[in-house]
Amino acid sequence: MKLTSSSDIPKVVPLTCHGHSRPVTHLSFSSTVEEELYYLISACKDNNPMLRDGITGDWIGTFLGHKGAVWQSRLSADAAISATAAADFSAKVWDTYTGECLHTLQHNHIVRSIAFPIQASPQVLATGGAEKKLRIWDLSRGSSGGGSAGSSPPLPPTGGEATSYEIGAGVHGGTIKSIVWNKDYNILTSAAEDRKIRWWDLRSRHPIVEYGVDGAIGSCELNTLATRPNDSGILTVAAGKSVYLFDAMQPGRLLKKADFDYEVASAAVNSDSARLVTGNAGDTWARVYDLNNDEELEVQKGHHGPIWSISFSPDGKLYGTGSEDGTIKLWKACREQYGLWR
Repeated sequence: MKLTSSSDIPKVVPLTCHGHSRPVTHLSFSSTVEEELYYLISACKDNNPMLRDGITGDWIGTFLGHKGAVWQSRLSADAAISATAAADFSAKVWDTYTGECLHTLQHNHIVRSIAFPIQASPQVLATGGAEKKLRIWDLSRGSSGGGSAGSSPPLPPTGGEATSYEIGAGVHGGTIKSIVWNKDYNILTSAAEDRKIRWWDLRSRHPIVEYGVDGAIGSCELNTLATRPNDSGILTVAAGKSVYLFDAMQPGRLLKKADFDYEVASAAVNSDSARLVTGNAGDTWARVYDLNNDEELEVQKGHHGPIWSISFSPDGKLYGTGSEDGTIKLWKACREQYGLWR
């Protein structure tokens, strides 16, 4: 496969998405809902997660109800429901299209991380945070029967309608900062402030692999491309001054470790174009590298604060950056005309 050089991709102005009033903590794209249609959900310290058109960045709606900073937000595999993790000791599940709150999942401390299965069918959710507990929630239970979003009146936002169980009690030695559901439905990955990446088997409820990283974990995300349905994906971890790339199908198998001279706050990978994008805790730039030889190809300038989250679109043709400055920027990552860059 011949890789493109950065000079093949002409410089274009990024799209800037306004609307948040505090630092943006997390970005996540949906899978492709229809041809050239997907969504972007953002978490923010202003308590108000937002839904946008993933290609244009146009605002669609705001999920209203949290009373604390929202640390993470994700969309289900079919984008029908959304979930948010917040500092108000709760996670919330929303109907993506109406904005109604379907479930409020009460915790005893700040909720930092949340994850849906990649598979579309199971109505389950994983949460973690400052409790140091990895919980699995069954959203199909509850007074309304808990069917798919929009199939019944929204549940009142009171805790307790969904049931949960904890896996690996007492194992995490710090706040759980990120959770990833693997392609194998039975395998979950957690990243915690104790500088450990752990792979869990839902059947045994125990960790099967544990990997220590050299520094505080900034981000941990599964990077997959909808254009390659058989692609297992790459688990991308930003920690300390390194980015760790793990095989998403073989728990704990390190594919590559890239080292830098700065604290990496966030990272994302596009396996198709062999591009790695990083955010730096100490400056405001997104840096693009060749994944094969670690050559720096581009420095994307435009934010006015550190970039805390980076995510590629499901087709890999753009990526989003969420910053301390309260804005989201969408950067074109392909040679052909695309989206509003046509």
